[in-house]
Amino acid sequence: MPQLEIILGLLVAVAALATLAVRLKVPYPILLVIGGLVLGFVPQLPRVELDPELVFLLFLPPLLYVSALFTSWRDFRANARPITLLAVGLVLATTFVVAAVVHAATGLPWSAAFVLGAIVSPTDAIAATTVAQRLGVPRRIVTVLEGESLVNDATGIVAYRIAVAAVVTGAFSIWQAGLQFVVGAAGGVILGYAVGWLVIWTRRHLSDDPSIQNTISLLTPFVAYLVAEELPPYLWHSLHLPGELRLSSVLAVVTTGLYLGRKATDVVSSGTRLQGYATWELITFLLNGLIFVLIGLQLRNVVGGLDEYTAGELVSYALLASLTVILVRMLWVFPATYLPRWASRWIREHDPSPPWRSVAVIAWTGMRGVISLAAALALPLQTESGAEFPQRDLIIFLTFCVILATLVIQGLSLPLLIRALGLEDDHIGDKEETHGRIRVAEAALERLEELVDEEWVREDTAERVRGLYNYRRNRFASRFDGDPDGVEERSTAYQRLMLELLGAQRQRLIRMRDEGKIGDEIMHRIERDLDLEESRLEL
Repeated sequence: MPQLEIILGLLVAVAALATLAVRLKVPYPILLVIGGLVLGFVPQLPRVELDPELVFLLFLPPLLYVSALFTSWRDFRANARPITLLAVGLVLATTFVVAAVVHAATGLPWSAAFVLGAIVSPTDAIAATTVAQRLGVPRRIVTVLEGESLVNDATGIVAYRIAVAAVVTGAFSIWQAGLQFVVGAAGGVILGYAVGWLVIWTRRHLSDDPSIQNTISLLTPFVAYLVAEELPPYLWHSLHLPGELRLSSVLAVVTTGLYLGRKATDVVSSGTRLQGYATWELITFLLNGLIFVLIGLQLRNVVGGLDEYTAGELVSYALLASLTVILVRMLWVFPATYLPRWASRWIREHDPSPPWRSVAVIAWTGMRGVISLAAALALPLQTESGAEFPQRDLIIFLTFCVILATLVIQGLSLPLLIRALGLEDDHIGDKEETHGRIRVAEAALERLEELVDEEWVREDTAERVRGLYNYRRNRFASRFDGDPDGVEERSTAYQRLMLELLGAQRQRLIRMRDEGKIGDEIMHRIERDLDLEESRLEL
């Protein structure tokens, strides 16, 4: 089957499975993995080989970039300590504990066991964010999980590369490994900041055309990733320096996204933002869908190289590895949350202990995904001595099982856990949004009073605009005082009326197009105006 037909077929499967997930009220990454797993064992379907380099380059940069672009830097910075403990401390702890357990249980060589530990140590940015945001948990839980999943990929990949190099070369130096870890992380952040600054400068000097601006936006994560991957080693070797310099391409992309999320507001136009939001939303959905279906499709390929093990041995190894990953996270999160506060009065005063229910949710939300699978599939086939990479097929199989177990078991049980603990959304985001909209409406009223005496401002127009913004301010203010005047109820009725009128306009517009009275281009222009008007009804 041609590659194009395979891709189109997978996109159809993504749409169907995502629709089913909405109806079943299940986070769609879980259902996509299960659906891919089922499709993988359909005899008539061709095998889908997942190129790890393609995964790293095509899927990882844009998905990480979008997550970082829309991450609140204020919330990220406020939770930097717990995020660091999870993204660095827990990743390293998971690497060591998984390596020890798997080595003892399976006889996997220490070096290869550390490779497996590094592979399964980072949580998945896509799965964690998708599941947490859809469950209505308190804002801080979502912030910590998002921040962890953004940063721990970098920690895991650096640890993975160090472990793989030790297996391939047969040599390992803890001092060199530590230096590589620090230099790679710091260098990735600096490089990401530089790329972000360069992108801002470039977009200031380009046309304001939304298509041009958003083309630059689409290219940005790939530029940050490739520059971090290729430029430092090239310069290092060009200078004939010993060893190798590698920077964290993941941190470079994340830093670029965080920087542009803060600085790009003054650079892009409203038209560019409107187009960009829709473009990135579609791209994110398609990439998420494809990667999780592809994860499920890989199991048939993975199982083929494990003839030396019995089914019982494989099941027991898979259960042991998955259970270890889950338990290490649970045993880490609670002490990491409460011990620093017990030891430091400053931390207790500035960041009081969160309720244990919130900590329990974070401890249980440790889904693995695309990073782990891509890292496992990217393992070299041979070492420098020409020997086979030790137990490569077993490492890939255990990685897949950990991904499947954490996504399905933890993902499906998380809503039950949240309901059992009585956790509810604290609506901090909604309150901040309402407060912001009130202040924005007041700014418009203040500016209107400054302009009302200008010759070009008509009195009837100013009065109409004044009424609009007073109504908008009062409507949002009513959400704080219980709506005693029924403003919200009247607003809902108004929105319903406007939706009916907009629907009638769309029907007339389509009929005029079908009757040949207007062309398609004109129809789409008017249709876009109607869409924009509908999008503003919530305001």
